[in-house]
Order: sequence, then C-alpha cells, then structure tokens
Amino acid sequence: MKLNTRNHPLARRAFLADMGMGFTGLALGSMLSGTVLSGTGSAATAGWRPPDGKPHFAPKAKRVIWLFMIGGVSHMETFDPKPALTKYGGMRLGDTPFKDFEQNPLVKKNLREVIVGLHKVEPNLYPLQVGFKKRGQSGIEVSDWWPKVSECIDDIAVVRSMWTTDNNHGAQMQFHSGRHVLEGQFPTIGSWVHYGLGSLNENLPQFVVLGEPVDTCCGGLAAHGASYLGPEHGGVQLAVRPEDPLAFAKLSPGVSREEQKSEFDLVSEFNQLTMAEYPDDAAMRARIKSYELAFRMQTAVPEVMRFSTENEATRRLYGLDHETTKPFGEMCLAARRMAESGVRFVQVFHGQNGGAGKWDAHSNLKKTHTDLCQQVDQPIAGLLKDLKQRGMLDDTLVVFATEFGRTPGSEGTNGRNHHPYGFSVWMAGGGIKGGVVHGATDEIGFHAVEDRHYVTDIHATILHQLGLDPKRLEVPGRKRLEIDLGHPIREIIA
Repeated sequence: MKLNTRNHPLARRAFLADMGMGFTGLALGSMLSGTVLSGTGSAATAGWRPPDGKPHFAPKAKRVIWLFMIGGVSHMETFDPKPALTKYGGMRLGDTPFKDFEQNPLVKKNLREVIVGLHKVEPNLYPLQVGFKKRGQSGIEVSDWWPKVSECIDDIAVVRSMWTTDNNHGAQMQFHSGRHVLEGQFPTIGSWVHYGLGSLNENLPQFVVLGEPVDTCCGGLAAHGASYLGPEHGGVQLAVRPEDPLAFAKLSPGVSREEQKSEFDLVSEFNQLTMAEYPDDAAMRARIKSYELAFRMQTAVPEVMRFSTENEATRRLYGLDHETTKPFGEMCLAARRMAESGVRFVQVFHGQNGGAGKWDAHSNLKKTHTDLCQQVDQPIAGLLKDLKQRGMLDDTLVVFATEFGRTPGSEGTNGRNHHPYGFSVWMAGGGIKGGVVHGATDEIGFHAVEDRHYVTDIHATILHQLGLDPKRLEVPGRKRLEIDLGHPIREIIA
C-alpha cells in the first residue's frame, strides 16, 4: 500500500513518527491530529515570525482582570443616570420630546438581528428604579446600588458611549471577540493577550477563566476561545476550590505524587526524542508544552486557590464573611491571587444561570438588579482597594463590562429589554485615568451620541496599555478588519 503524503505534511509527519518511534510516536501523532494549526505552522509566510513574548512598546500594565456581568446590565440604573426617564415615566415615546429617537438611522445601522423581527422599540418610558448621588472628589454620579464601588470612583474611568450590533445574547461573544455571532468564532481578547505576551509564571496558565459563561449559543466557550490562534491560547477554566480547581489537578486514586512524577519524567524523555526528530514542528512544541504545564499546574493552581494565608481583614474586604457576597468575593480574591502570581489575563464571569444570564432584566428589574448588585458591589470594591493598597493597581487593568444595556422603555410592567445602541463599561488601573467620564448617551439613554465606541475599542485600549499593537499580532492568511482592531480610547489613558 502506498501512502500519499506529498500534500499533507501533518499526515506525513504523524506517519513517520508512528512508524519510527513506536508507541510514543503513535501517542504524539494522535495529539497532533487534534491540534489546530495557526500561522506558526504551515500557514506561515516567508519572513513572518510569531510574537516573541515581548511588548511592542513600553507597557503601562502587566495584567488584566476582566469582570463580565452576564445578561445585560442596565446602564441607566448603574453608571449613566437619566432623570428624564423619571420625568416622562409611563408616557409613550411618541408623546415626549424624544419621539424622533425611534426614527434615528442608528436604530437600523447598529442592528444585525439573528432572529429577524425580534427587535422592537419599547414604546413606554420606564422610570429610574434607583436613586443616584455624586460620588468622590470627581463628583461622578453612580446609583445607590453601588455604595462600595462608589468609594473607588476616583480610580475609575466610566465610558458611557458603548455600542454593539447584536440585540440578543450572542453579543456576549461579540464583546469578547469583536465579531457578530453570525460571522462565526474568532479569537477573544484574552487569547490575543496570551498570544502576544510571554509568561510571567511558567507554572500557571496565562489566561484563566473564573465562573462560567452561558451556553454556547450565547457565548459559552466562544467567549474565551482562541479560534484560529490555536487552543493553546484559549482560556483555562478553573473553579475556586483548592481541593479540586480543575479536572487534571487531582492525582488519580492510588497514584502517589512520586509515581506520577516518574510517569511524566518518562513522557518528557520521549518528548525530547521526538523533538530531536522534528525540531521545527511548532505545533508539536505547543502541545508538549501544554502537557508539561498541566503537570506543573497540579501544585501551583491549588496553592493559589487556598485562601487560608489571607488575614481576616482581607477576607472581610472581599465580603467572604457574608453569604450574599462570598461566592463572587472568592472569585475576585482568586483573581487578585492569580494576577499576583503572574497570570496575564483573568476573566471573571458573574450571573450564569444556564440561560441568557441573571442580569437579563426583562421583568422585576428593581428586585433582580438590587440583588445582583449586592452580590458583586462589595467584592469588586474590595478587589480595587486591595490592588491599590498592594501597589498592584498601577500595573493591573480592571475592566467591568456587560454585553449591552437595557431599553429606556418598559418591557411588560417592570422590566427592560436588550439594548445594543448605547451602554456603559468602566476601567480602572493599569495607566487609566481615574475619576473621569468619557462619552455620553442621549437624554433617555437610547443612543450613544458623543465619542461613540464599538466594543473593540475596549480591546484596543487594553492591548495598548499592555504595550501591544494589534496590527503586529496578525496571523498570515487571517486578515482582520479595521473594526476588529479597534482604536485605543486616548481620552481615558493617563
């Protein structure tokens, strides 16, 4: 039988390994068959080189903690107060001074529906469900649902002019990758950071995911995946449990640490033999490296997740002493410990419920947002304060985001619908100005009208602060659109 491998270098490589190296070659050949090759493999072009792990210019930040609220936080009841909603509450939009907002061309320009006809403009304005106060020396208005985060407002830059195009929860994937769900899956911001920068700690993954995103149709794994960059650049999901933080961090029953180390040492020897045969095989190097990392993580990850070394004051700071705040507080504390230990990008999700997300306030907005804010306000403030007192906020960029806002009009009697036309996020630390507001929505929070920013402008700002030029991260054969790259928000950069 003749094997035609002329046009199939991966098949030829695997075949030779299998035939020439016995069982070890067979195992590595199988590993290779499941590897997604990026531009570092056969797709590479002459003269192109993958990132060397060094920033392109002097960075202001070393790491990122990305806090993502699943479901769509109401911008009007959090960081973008609109008194006009209360003044005209209950009135039909067409009977108010804002009747032309529905005819604004941005309603169609900004919208790309997965289910055609799903979108509608809610006709009756819904009053604000919470009070606001000016906070800090900066005097930024923040809702009464955020009393602890309000104490940190002078370290925060609020961006009130975000927009996206998906009015369903695929916008979660869009916020992370920059592309609409109808276009497929693309590398996420965490994977680009992982791809562009080298490791700060060889014993820990450089892109960690805490909490769970919603199901795949609304984001899921695509919200922290690496797509064509290759799976080695995707996020590693961890649980905040020192005894069992990840599936391969526990020894198999009846296997001692010494026995397992002997097994890995043997595999390592075989790996070195294989690499001697194929020294230029980048895909094989990446896969071997991932297995070696998995072994090292068995000790390092549980240690990072063990909070017994934290004093009582720190535990209280994150709200670990209260049942309401403890779950998210543990994730925020784990995020700080991960960042402190050298993890580049920590992605923290809140509000997973097996569906669209708990922040999806189609009804009972006042109750649901009150409860959810109570769960995260103390932990997020604790994270910011803890980073600051440790001197880490200077080079740690914290991002608070959600997929879209909520409608100015009411859905049913006491909720708000999905709203991609204007919403808020905020950033703190890592060379970002504190105590500033950038951009604006109109009088009722419908459209982003001043200094409008598509979601990839947040990505570009993060990469800029980390010293990375997104254009220099491109992979041959994977040309990115200008909107994919985004533009740094210079006005909030210190």
